[in-house]
Amino acid sequence: MKFAETKLSGAYRIELEPHRDERGFFARGFCEDEFRAHGLVDRMVQSNVSLNVKKGTLRGLHFQTSPHEEVKLVRCTRGKIWDVMVDLRPESPTFKQWVGAELTDENHSMLYVPRRFAHGFITLTETAEVFYQVSHPYDRGTATGALWNDPAFGIEWPLEPSIISAADQGWKKFEASPFASAPPL
Repeated sequence: MKFAETKLSGAYRIELEPHRDERGFFARGFCEDEFRAHGLVDRMVQSNVSLNVKKGTLRGLHFQTSPHEEVKLVRCTRGKIWDVMVDLRPESPTFKQWVGAELTDENHSMLYVPRRFAHGFITLTETAEVFYQVSHPYDRGTATGALWNDPAFGIEWPLEPSIISAADQGWKKFEASPFASAPPL
């Protein structure tokens, strides 16, 4: 795997290194030794799949608060998505900044979303399946989110969402949330 740190410290785009032959290819999608060597979380405890059947489906921006903060390793296994992560670490020089990347079933790229980052995506194809691993199981009591179009972040989504859950539409603006001025999450 090739690890490329984004402009957000600790957040990575990871490219597979496929070994190709007439059958297709083989590549590692996770290796605790390689992740540990890059100083990244090397233990994932849960895998999730999100199937989205309409282009323009937006999910996010989601995160879990302490003590259940999670790292995510995200990959699109069918179709195409625009994947976004936002730095929510008040002490970080990139606080409230975001990075987006197109993840597809053809480019096989992954995003490593660190703890204390919000994460979301919008589907760019009619059917998009997203596979992601997390370092901490889902915890309903600490699961929360940030508004996808919050001006505090200024995320440049590639298209206007056509489907958003009521929960994702209902997050407070970040500046009005307890996370905007609180000590580290």
